[in-house]
Amino acid sequence: MNTDITFIKAIELLEEASSSEGFLASAQNISNYKRVWARDGVICGLAALASGEEHLIATFKKTLETLANNQHQNGTIPSNVMTDQNHIEVSYGGLAGRVDAVTWFIIGICQYAHYTNDTGFVKKYNNNILKALQLLEAWEFNNKGLLYVPLSGNWADEYITDGYVLYDQLLRVWALKNYNHFAKDESITTKIQNITEQIEINFMPKSTGEKYHERAYDEFQFENYMPCSFSPAGYKTTFDAFAHSLALLLNIGSNDFQETIIQHAENTRTQTALALLPAFWPPIKETDADWNLLKNNFKYEFRNYPNEFHNGGSWPMVNGFYGLALMSKQKNEEAKKLLNAINLANAIEDFSFYENFNTETTAVNGVPFCAWSAAATILLHQGITKNFKLLI
Repeated sequence: MNTDITFIKAIELLEEASSSEGFLASAQNISNYKRVWARDGVICGLAALASGEEHLIATFKKTLETLANNQHQNGTIPSNVMTDQNHIEVSYGGLAGRVDAVTWFIIGICQYAHYTNDTGFVKKYNNNILKALQLLEAWEFNNKGLLYVPLSGNWADEYITDGYVLYDQLLRVWALKNYNHFAKDESITTKIQNITEQIEINFMPKSTGEKYHERAYDEFQFENYMPCSFSPAGYKTTFDAFAHSLALLLNIGSNDFQETIIQHAENTRTQTALALLPAFWPPIKETDADWNLLKNNFKYEFRNYPNEFHNGGSWPMVNGFYGLALMSKQKNEEAKKLLNAINLANAIEDFSFYENFNTETTAVNGVPFCAWSAAATILLHQGITKNFKLLI
């Protein structure tokens, strides 16, 4: 696949998804996607920074301003904001609030300030960030270091993860590290160390230290990766590709353990028809106990059939972060092969940049012209060709 052509098409899509208020989730005129979303907008913004295109970077700034201007008084960042000439409609989540909107917002502010050399941007929104960080403290509930996330509480909003969700803990570490790049606060350094320690104690095999749920930990059969979440009901075993990409980028765990994660991910990815890493694997089937959690967890229509959407579907966006994680571990050849696979998927139906794909059949799923699918191509292309690296 000609990576330059797909890169150009991806840039064009981000331009089409740009609005006066920030990045829209899709350039397609679909109501729920014609909004400025926190996580989608920030991920597109990271791609804008990677691209070096000033007009896209300006749209990223607008995205962050829209989110900050609509922050709830308790610190919650909007899941999404819809604006037109007559009114603003703000959502802080559907069936549950979105924990990761808060962390993505902090990451976005800091990444923008870092790459534009505009430290004043962090100062401008420092109170917003501090309010958001205080809210994250409250969401620990037991004040022991890990966030407690409701079902549907993050990007995998129709999936089964809940409680102490690995992805959200890692995203919080990244947000704190990004903010502390500017704040240089010793108490934040200590907080990062404490959260990281709790991740290693509770999510990694054969770890030492007091566990949150000792009995469940002892009964759990660990694989060569971390479980996606645990709660008072026990551990969930699914491999979370996004979470493990963050773990690799953040250098969580020993070098040997990180290598086993990559081996597992590559063994999974290279056996799929699209050569993409599924978001969560293996898929939950109707005969599995977790199907009962999955089957009613939707607002409009059920989409999590096996091998689709969060239930084993393949997302270019997730693979973009996995590619950056491979680059961070000097797995350059693997990253190049992955970029080719992402570009092939994004090029389907004349560069329709679909949201995700059925991992078994390769059939398209979700909306076309999805902005963060384009972001995946841009981030990894620039990582490979321009040595772009996110602030970690």
